[in-house]
Amino acid sequence: MTLAAGFDDAVSEAQSCFRAVMGALSRPGLVKPLASGIRPPAPLTPELAAIALSLADPDAPLWLDRRLSASSDVRDFLRFHTGARIVEQSDDAAFALVVDPASMPDLSEFAQGSDAYPDRSTTIVVAAETLTEGGPLVLKGPGVDGEARLAVAPLPTAFVAQLADNRAGFPRGVDLLIVAEERIAALPRSTEVEEAA
Repeated sequence: MTLAAGFDDAVSEAQSCFRAVMGALSRPGLVKPLASGIRPPAPLTPELAAIALSLADPDAPLWLDRRLSASSDVRDFLRFHTGARIVEQSDDAAFALVVDPASMPDLSEFAQGSDAYPDRSTTIVVAAETLTEGGPLVLKGPGVDGEARLAVAPLPTAFVAQLADNRAGFPRGVDLLIVAEERIAALPRSTEVEEAA
C-alpha cells in the first residue's frame, strides 16, 4: 500500500493553513485564499486534507461523511498524517469533513459543546462546488462590517433554518468552514445568516 504524501513542509504549510482558517473565522463571509499542494486520495479534496492535517491530531478526532468514510485510502491517509481517530458518531468529533453537503446530517447532530466548555463542539469543514462573495446568503454579526453576502452551493436542506437554530444556542453550537478550489470562508456559530429577499 502506498500512501499519498502530506505537506511538503509540514510546519510552514500547516501554519499557513491555520492562519487562513483563523482569518476566515474572524471575518465571516469573506472568501480567503487557501492554497494547498496536497494531492490526497479521492474524494478527499486538497482543501479538506490541508485543514485536517493542520488541525486534527490524536486528541481531536475526525468524523467523515458517507462518501469519505467509504474510501479506505482516505481513512488510511488521514490516520497516518494526523494520528487522529476516525469516529462513527458525528457528536464524538472535534472536526467533521464533508464532501456531500446535500446529505450532511443536521447541525444539531454534531457536538454542541456546553455553556462552560463551548470549545468542545465540532468544527464542520464542508467542500462546496460554489463559494463566492456576493449571493443569496446575508451575514451579520461579530466580525462582519455591516453585512456580507455569500454564495455557497450545494447546501443541505433547510440550511438557513439550521444555522438559525445553531446560533440560538450560543455559546454552544458548531462552527462551519466552507472550502472550494483554493478558497475558504467561515460561518461561525455567532453569525446571523438569512436568505436575501
